Amino acid sequence: MGRGRIEIKKIENVNSRQVTFSKRRNGLMKKANELSILCDAEVAVIVFSSTGKAYDFSSGSMEHILSRYGYSAVTAGHRQREEQQQLLLCSSQDNGDVLRTDEPLRSELERLQLAIERLKGKELEGMSFSDLISLEHQLSDSLHSVKDRKVKNSFYSQSICESSLTCKVFVLIQTQLLLNQVERSRLQEKRALEENQILRKQIDMLARGSSGPKPLSEIPQFSSPQAEPESSSSDDDGENDNEEHPSDTSLQLGLSSSAYFAKRKKPKIEPPCDNSGSQVASD
Repeated sequence: MGRGRIEIKKIENVNSRQVTFSKRRNGLMKKANELSILCDAEVAVIVFSSTGKAYDFSSGSMEHILSRYGYSAVTAGHRQREEQQQLLLCSSQDNGDVLRTDEPLRSELERLQLAIERLKGKELEGMSFSDLISLEHQLSDSLHSVKDRKVKNSFYSQSICESSLTCKVFVLIQTQLLLNQVERSRLQEKRALEENQILRKQIDMLARGSSGPKPLSEIPQFSSPQAEPESSSSDDDGENDNEEHPSDTSLQLGLSSSAYFAKRKKPKIEPPCDNSGSQVASD
């Protein structure tokens, strides 16, 4: 198992502090030696303990390394100071250029501010009569342009209102037309439903009528071929009698074709009553 992480803080126990210092110092010196060998570097390490004792390590001459460090530190400081001076010089030159560039802009700004104040009716001292007349003309022109702009804006707003009103009226008309179409569609639908109900009732009545007995007018009349001469003669007699004398109403009831034929084979003729011949055939 590896060791746990050690919290980096001051060790309160003196003995433990000394032991840790000795171990860590030896490890630091070992790493410095490995760095100098592996990377061919000049390494110098100086360590002071809490008691003030000095410990050092150098891959070469300590004085040579320290002199190189001092020279590099001095040259670095000198180089830094030179860079700072160069920056200051450049900034001062830039400020001078900016100031020289800002002078005409500043004068133009002052002139415009003075013109604005004069348009407001202030700072009129020192103006000549011609300057005052030109200022008056300028103000009148500005007033006319403002009035024209106001009229144009009012006309534009009025046209916008009229167009919006026209659009509203058009929308209302379209809405009313749509409502009328919807109402007509509803009426047509209602009429169609009523007609459908009437047709259904008629169909039901026809269906019930076809399932029950047929009316007398719809019953077909059939004649037997064997009884044609007799019927024709009887019909002729009946017609003659009917032409001579008024006859009673004859009633014929038909049930079916077979029964009709069976009864037609044996017709029954009744004698005329009160000298008026009438023939009643009952099926």
